[in-house]
Amino acid sequence: MAEFPIDHVRGAFPALQSDADFIFFDNAAGAQSPKSVLEAVANHLLHRNVQRGGRYRHSQEVDQAIAQARESVGLLVNARRAEEISFGMNATSFMRLISLAIGQSFPPQHAKTARAGDPFPPQHAKTARAGDPLKDRREIIVTDLDHESNIAVWLALEREGAKILWWHFRDDGRLHPEDLEKLLSPRTRIVACTMASNAIGSILDIAEVSKRAHAAGAEVFVDAVHYGPHGPIDVQAFDCDYLVCSGYKIFSPHMGFLWGRREILDALPTFREEFVPDTTPSKLEVGTYIYENVAGMDAAVRYLEALGRRISPAATSRRAALVAGTEAIRDYEAQLSSAMLDVLADAKATVYGITAKDQISQRTPTLCFNLPGMAPAKVTEALAQQNIGVRDGHMYSPRLIKRLGLTQEIGAVRASLVHYNTLEEVRKFGSALKEIAKH
Repeated sequence: MAEFPIDHVRGAFPALQSDADFIFFDNAAGAQSPKSVLEAVANHLLHRNVQRGGRYRHSQEVDQAIAQARESVGLLVNARRAEEISFGMNATSFMRLISLAIGQSFPPQHAKTARAGDPFPPQHAKTARAGDPLKDRREIIVTDLDHESNIAVWLALEREGAKILWWHFRDDGRLHPEDLEKLLSPRTRIVACTMASNAIGSILDIAEVSKRAHAAGAEVFVDAVHYGPHGPIDVQAFDCDYLVCSGYKIFSPHMGFLWGRREILDALPTFREEFVPDTTPSKLEVGTYIYENVAGMDAAVRYLEALGRRISPAATSRRAALVAGTEAIRDYEAQLSSAMLDVLADAKATVYGITAKDQISQRTPTLCFNLPGMAPAKVTEALAQQNIGVRDGHMYSPRLIKRLGLTQEIGAVRASLVHYNTLEEVRKFGSALKEIAKH
């Protein structure tokens, strides 16, 4: 395996060249895009900025571009078939779509009572599909490690009769799959969990979650939004049932995608116009989404593939190249995580989550911390003045922040790195922290 080609990587990202003095350490909020992605978006807008489904060349090229992107994203996550990939506006919209569909599949418990003045009173009870093995399961397991989007959409089902059970992370900042045993039962419908915390970077063993959930007859919904840019994704190895990502975290423009087992997705009741087929992906791609951003996502996957071929020229297929590239990213980012832990320790920072060097493989280079006696907002403002972009607050994970003993209003500082960041940037970050601590 070749040494990680960091100079080549940085040369692929125009933002790193045009703003060379700035350090992008807020990548968990959205990463920069390589030149090939920007060119793909511009090319689409210039040559085929039309609607799908027409008989003329430009429209047919849009159809081809989307099919090509579906194939690429399918390879990125190791889908069984490209049709298991659906495109849309963002990951949250897919979370809500799936939660609504699951809520609609619940059989009625009792008639709802109309509230006075309700303009839409209940009409009749919904009928569960015959033979649905999950129809009587109303318990949903959520975690307090997750981004709020993968919590709120499930809490909303309580009005449909769902019962929410909480899977809590331990004091080490990790979810432990064995803790599921006391939560799983014949009543469990789904386990909704994150693959990596967008706040403190802890990674979850999804394959072990799936093993335990499936043994209880339940499904697994994975939020892989934060994990997406940090390592290989393999839905077949994970054996999960649904997985969502946001492309803009994986070096593409703003968009989202869903992977799901096709037989499960096809069986779900979803909103669709009458002329739309009741099969995936059509039934899940609600309305017109941003085609040029899907073309950008295709280019982002091809960027990762090209990186893999550069690192491992012997890669025999597109999937093999993607695995080589994302594994190299994971290994390189472990060096960044280790270096960040060193500079934060040197600055006497309190780091939340995994700090042990022998557990680096169980985290991404996303670190939440606080400096002694300094408000997080003051730290981020001071870093911004030194051309370093980080973030402060609750990171859209207020329950996690509360568990850490922090307030939602104040929160912590988060520095989030990806594979185009460097050890030299980490050194400059450490020096900046020391300067801030003096004042």
